[in-house]
Amino acid sequence: MIKEIHGGNIYKFDHKIYDFSANLNPIGMPEEVKQAIISNIDKYESYPDPFQRELTAAISRFHHVKENVICCGNGAADIIFRSTLALRPKKALIVSPTFSEYQEALMASACNKINHYLLKEEKGFQIQEDIFDELDDSYDMLFICNPNNPTGIPIPKEMMLRLSMRCAETHTYLMIDECFSEFLDDEEQYSVMDSIESLSKVIILKAFTKIYAMAGLRLGYCICSDEKTAESIKGCLQPWSVSTPASKAGKAAMELTGFIEKTKTYVKENRDYLLRGLAELGYKTYKPKANYIFFRSEEDLIGPLEKFDIMIRSCANYLTLDEHYYRIAVRTREENEYFLASLAQITKRSEGKTNG
Repeated sequence: MIKEIHGGNIYKFDHKIYDFSANLNPIGMPEEVKQAIISNIDKYESYPDPFQRELTAAISRFHHVKENVICCGNGAADIIFRSTLALRPKKALIVSPTFSEYQEALMASACNKINHYLLKEEKGFQIQEDIFDELDDSYDMLFICNPNNPTGIPIPKEMMLRLSMRCAETHTYLMIDECFSEFLDDEEQYSVMDSIESLSKVIILKAFTKIYAMAGLRLGYCICSDEKTAESIKGCLQPWSVSTPASKAGKAAMELTGFIEKTKTYVKENRDYLLRGLAELGYKTYKPKANYIFFRSEEDLIGPLEKFDIMIRSCANYLTLDEHYYRIAVRTREENEYFLASLAQITKRSEGKTNG
């Protein structure tokens, strides 16, 4: 049975919905990407390239890395599962609360022991120095989402590099999920992508899903610090893990100029707008830097907001979190205004009941 543990399930509604539950680029899919899908429609009768040559070359040029360290798959989740299947970790550590697929993948690959380094609210859900005390040579794999999902809080590059060195010393594979790094205003202060070739046992996870709003096409990839790790992961991928439409779309996305910079500016303006609005309504937020906002509410918001045709993400199924925590995506200004106006009505009603 498929579990509904993520946002974006708009299909349970039979009418227009304001989807704040899926943290996709509010600008939407680039027109160049749409045209690449349409203009190549005659090529979809043939099987996809099992080696994704065209797409891999485009990713290589974009990130300035060698082609032989790139693995492409059917979304980032596919890469996560294939990586654990390839590396077969027996003991793993996950920085939590975070994306549920890390643990799901570890369990599917028969990992014997899964531990969690817990981010604490009293520390602002930020990673602390004591993680180095936890890491020893008993671990085979460490998962870190940077910036983290659902909090939107990134880990500075300096600490990530120190963690990668620690993992190299303990012979621990480090998977860094950077699927949201393009939304960061100062991405270079957090991403270790430009250092990947000098690192050891590091896998950087990326996806077209979020930044290019290509969730329905399913396209993700990873960049490994060495060819041997990449070959192991490729050996666990299905023969046609990337469809031709997804490959054409991905290549077009990699060749865009200015789109990411435009997105950063747009997201920052609207994230700040939402943060101000939430603060004015009395909600607690946690200094996010990504394209989504993690906040706390003492009242239930899921049902009341659905009456306004708004869907947000409950964080109740995240480790250590409960029904008081929520995540909303940064959307267009019009959508954000509607969200805050609707939330204001709900808040006033709740205050009226309390005062009454």
